[in-house]
Amino acid sequence: MDGIHDLGGRQGFGPIPRGAAAESSFTADWQRRVFGMSLIGRLANIDAFRHAVERLDPVLYLTAGYWGRWLAALELLERESDSGAQGDATGSPVRTLDRPPRFRTGDCVRVRDHRTNGHTRLPGYVRGRRGVVLLEQGAWIYPDTHAHGEGEQPQYAYAVRFEGRELWGQTAEATSFVHVDLFEPYLEHCPTPGLESGSEERSE
Repeated sequence: MDGIHDLGGRQGFGPIPRGAAAESSFTADWQRRVFGMSLIGRLANIDAFRHAVERLDPVLYLTAGYWGRWLAALELLERESDSGAQGDATGSPVRTLDRPPRFRTGDCVRVRDHRTNGHTRLPGYVRGRRGVVLLEQGAWIYPDTHAHGEGEQPQYAYAVRFEGRELWGQTAEATSFVHVDLFEPYLEHCPTPGLESGSEERSE
């Protein structure tokens, strides 16, 4: 879903703090307890939990901090559990498929304009952009269905490399690259030059 949680590629949120305190997993005892609650409660699978975080009020999302979001998401899932919604815990997300992957290392791919009101692991800033498959990573539970109780529906995942200028235009550093893990339904082969219907040059 499109929301404040998808901050990738956005500007204006200030520098990322560095240092021992910033890198520590926990800076207060209550944060450890929230982490423990997430393991013990078993209110939802990991994808449903992530979707709960995405559904938080935008102001809360930006002000609660990392573990504050976890706590608010757990509270949301608890309310939904009380109302009859059921979660399910999942072990390893790795699966097998009886078909070969659609893409191979070195393939040029374009990210589909994949929009949904539900959960997705597709960052908005790579939609419509072209990249190159670096690695086929096997089949995994598909978060877009798993988050909503629609089954695992395993899909292949790929590491895709994007040039910085493909994502952010000519103002990006010429040597910059971004690697993004993307599921197969998010991708399509790059159109043949000159045969793309209704194609327009992208303006920045």
